[in-house]
This record gives sequence, structure tokens and C-alpha cells, in this order.
Amino acid sequence: MSLGYAKKLSYREDVGNVGMPEIFDSPELLHKKIEELAVMVRESKHLVVFTGAGISTSSGIPDFRGPKGVWTLQCAGKGVPDASLPFHHAVPSLTHMALVGLEKAGLLKFVISQNVDSLHLRSGLPREKLAELHGNSFKEICPGCKTEYLRDFEIETIGLKDTPRRCSDKNCGARLKDTVLDWEDVLPPEEMDSAKEQCRAADLVLCLGTSLQITPACNMPLLALKNGGRVAIVNLQATPKDKKASLVIHGLVDKVIAGIMYTMNLCIPPYIRTDFIQLSLRHSVKKKCVRWTLRVTSIHGLLAPLSFLGSVEVSFPERPDMKSVVLKEQPFSLQRETSMNRSFVMLLTFNFSDGCACSSSSIEWPVDFLKQKDSFVRDRSLVLRELQHAAEHQSCAGQQAVLERESLPRAETSIHALVTNIARYDTEDIKVAIPMVTLMNSSGRGSLSKRRMDAIGCYPASPKKKFVATPHRRKSLKP
Repeated sequence: MSLGYAKKLSYREDVGNVGMPEIFDSPELLHKKIEELAVMVRESKHLVVFTGAGISTSSGIPDFRGPKGVWTLQCAGKGVPDASLPFHHAVPSLTHMALVGLEKAGLLKFVISQNVDSLHLRSGLPREKLAELHGNSFKEICPGCKTEYLRDFEIETIGLKDTPRRCSDKNCGARLKDTVLDWEDVLPPEEMDSAKEQCRAADLVLCLGTSLQITPACNMPLLALKNGGRVAIVNLQATPKDKKASLVIHGLVDKVIAGIMYTMNLCIPPYIRTDFIQLSLRHSVKKKCVRWTLRVTSIHGLLAPLSFLGSVEVSFPERPDMKSVVLKEQPFSLQRETSMNRSFVMLLTFNFSDGCACSSSSIEWPVDFLKQKDSFVRDRSLVLRELQHAAEHQSCAGQQAVLERESLPRAETSIHALVTNIARYDTEDIKVAIPMVTLMNSSGRGSLSKRRMDAIGCYPASPKKKFVATPHRRKSLKP
């Protein structure tokens, strides 16, 4: 969850049980339960996953009721705990990305989330297969036309209040509202209805990292039981629903899910962060000189923060007479006066902030005030797929592409996509709970001997994860 969100919540004395002791199954028992859960997942026809704060703790976001949870510390008078990195830089965990892998494999049908951290959407999980019961700290919605706007910065308010921005639809223009619930707010009916429908249809509801205490959300998984479905729970603490579950695993969610993916011979897709910027160049003519202004801004508005950018270097490689400059304050802007008859190339180097895998990326911008460029709009989804494919193939970030350009007599505006990070999740590089005696192979038949396990290195190893961040945009989203 968002620490900013925790500070914005209205005060409530009764937040349920907090500070409950953590329980860890023995290695042998954990191995056995992972095998059992893998079979349940493989055999399910309609798998629904119900997630809580526990799937985001490895992303640097504290949970609610753990020993160092937000509400546990607040009840002890210690205030909101510190996150290990800025909230907008939080990266989808191994579990988030494994769910994407399960969805792509056709096994996972729907995800119901109580989290407001937006990590499910950042991971690439399809919006139509996600219900966010408590809202999203990075999402605004138009109360008029219902258009959703997913931002790369945290929304200023919670409690379904008006935000400073308006709907970009010219036929609407209504003031947008945040989507995050406060204590007394009612769960959004559309999210609630789809979640209930999916739970009723599920033959398996897998609850991950949730204490199942917040009503009415906590009762949803049990709807599967009425139609003969089963419930499995993976959590470090006991929950009120444990007795009704077919399987309860007390272990780290990442470790359990990594073991399932390994056992089922399924890959966890990499997380690739793509950010967006808008470049504008406006000019006016004064005799033989041109006064021009360069702006580097967010696609969400002139004053919206570019959280992934630390500074912008502007240089002119072919024009030694033009002085380079480093723009350090947002909104990034540069004003110059040059000859109208002399063209030049601007080299824009974007220095990324901490939390990105690469330090910078550059864009060359040819400028000729005597010629007007062509305007165009490229297929956004196609461009983004190409960028992500290149980043995954090259195992590095920094790729960039222009999505659209509008060229007018006195102004030019373009929107660019930048790959600022890539993180891989390898089940063999994480503390995976792999059975040391028997291990089901990908077909579900037979087992692997200890000699074979020695050969493939199934023993616990130190976690290796790169922390990165990115916004993820819904297809229907409007910039």
C-alpha cells in the first residue's frame, strides 16, 4: 500500500487485529504444500487470485498488520513506517509478474486486489481481468463519462474527492475524482460485481498475502465454496477463513509462487518499465531571428511531475557556437534566440532518477524553422510492443521511440516513449521452495531424483531482484 495513502486516511480506532505473530511452515511441510498447490492450480479450470498487501512487501511497501505493518506501528504510537524506496518507484514483485505469466498461459482468469499501489496494472495484467476493490492511488476517473486516467504520479487526494485535473474529452471536461476509498466509502459497485461474479464461477480462489479481515471484501473468496469450488490461502499470519480453506500455506508469497512456477515449468516474464514525455518547441519571428522555447513535460499536463527524470541536458553537437545547458528544475524549459536561416540539431539527454536500470537516454531533434515537418500518429500498442521486445532481447533499457507528432506553423509537439528499466525474475535465482525428495515434472507425471535436482540446482539461493518502476496504461486511457 501507499504510505501517502496511509497518512491521508481518516482516523479509525478499530482497524482489526494487528501485530499477529508470523507463522512459518517447516521446509519439508512447505515443499509438500507447494506441490499440492501446484496440482490445484494446474487442474483448475477457472482460477481467481485474491491479493492483499503481503504481495507487495518485497517491492518495498510495508503491509498493514505484520510486525512492522502500518497499522501495527500506528497502534503502538510509532507512526507510519518508512518505505525502502519512493512509492512511485515501487516495482511489481515476483508474485505480480508470475500472475502475468499465469494469465498469459491461460490458467489465471481474474485477479481481485485490495491494494491501491497500482502494481498489478504496472505489471501488465489486463485491466479487464482486474478488480481493484479499494481503488488505485495512481488512478483518476471521470464521474461523467467514466474514463480512467492512470498516472505515473500519486494522486493528491483520497476519499473519491475532486482532483486538480479535468477529463480530456472535449465533449465532457468534468472534474476528475480520485479512486481510493477512505474508511466510510462504499466499495465501487462495478468492481464489486465483477469480483463476486468471478468468485462464484471459480473452482479455485487463491488468496495471497492477505489477512482476510476487511469486510465485505474478505468474504468474497468464500463464494466459490457455494458452487463446489475451493479456497487456498498463502499468508504468514493466521486468517479468520483458514478453517474453510482446502489448503493453508504459511510462507513468503514470493517463495511459494516461485516454487509453483518452477514446478509447473512456467516462466516469469520480465518487468519492463516504459515512461512517456511530451516535447514542445514554440517560436516567434523577430526580423531574421527566432525566439524559441523548448519544454519537456508530462503527458498528463504541464505541471504534472516527471518522477522518473532527474535532469535534462540540452546540447547542440553540430553548433559549437550554441551553449549547452542542464535543466534541473521541473517543469523543464529553455528559451533561446537564434538565426532563422540556420538549422541545427538539438541533442536531448534525459538523466533518469534513482531506481532506473539505466542512467540516461538521448533523443536527437532536428530543428529548421524554415520547413514544417509532417504530423503523424503511430499505433501506440505496436510501438510499445516493439520497444519492450527490444529491451527484453537486449536485456537493457534506454530504448525510445516517438509516438506522435503535431507540427504547426509556429509550434511542434511530440510524445515519446522511453524504456527506463527492465527487471528479470528467475525462479532459480530466488529462494524457491523446491521439494528435495520428489518434484512433479511439467506434465504432472513422475518425479525428479535428488541427483537430477543437484544437476539443475534446485537449492535455495539468495534473492536477486532489480528495483525499477513504470506506469502502465489501460488501452482506453486518454493522455
